[in-house]
Amino acid sequence: MFEKLRDALERALAAATPPPDLGEIASRMRDAVIEQKAMVRGLQSELAKAEALLAHQKTELATAERRRALAEGIKDGETVAVAQKFIAKVGERVAVLEKKVIIQRDEIALAEKELAEMTAQLQEAARHNPKLTSERSAEKAWQGFGRAGMDRPETDLEGELLKGRMERAAREAQADARLEELKKRMGRE
Repeated sequence: MFEKLRDALERALAAATPPPDLGEIASRMRDAVIEQKAMVRGLQSELAKAEALLAHQKTELATAERRRALAEGIKDGETVAVAQKFIAKVGERVAVLEKKVIIQRDEIALAEKELAEMTAQLQEAARHNPKLTSERSAEKAWQGFGRAGMDRPETDLEGELLKGRMERAAREAQADARLEELKKRMGRE
């Protein structure tokens, strides 16, 4: 029942909402792709940590099993019992970590698949909207100029500051000239 009500509400809102700007949609799509890439990198980082921890726990398990075998060889029952408990505990950790690594790998595969789909949709949108492609081309051109040492006019802060200083100096010179002219007229010079 609630699903029907929610669907009806969503349809009503969609009908009342004006169509969004294609540039805005593409911008949101780009943002989503960037977020997805960041998420994939984060998942990969977490997987690397889990794999390292799993490798460490497997080493601990092998060491405990070796010590148990040595204790059995010298007929040290107490050490064998302690080793058995430790082996059981570490064995459980290893089993859980193995499952975790498998799940994380599956999660990464799913996230990468979604990223590929999102990227394809963004490329398709750019193909159908020449304005988006031209904006990207212009952006790439400005990036090339930036690598060559040339700033965008609107981001050339030093140039803007210099221009402002020059305009101020010109205004001050004009004001000084007017002041001198007034002094001459009033005969104070």
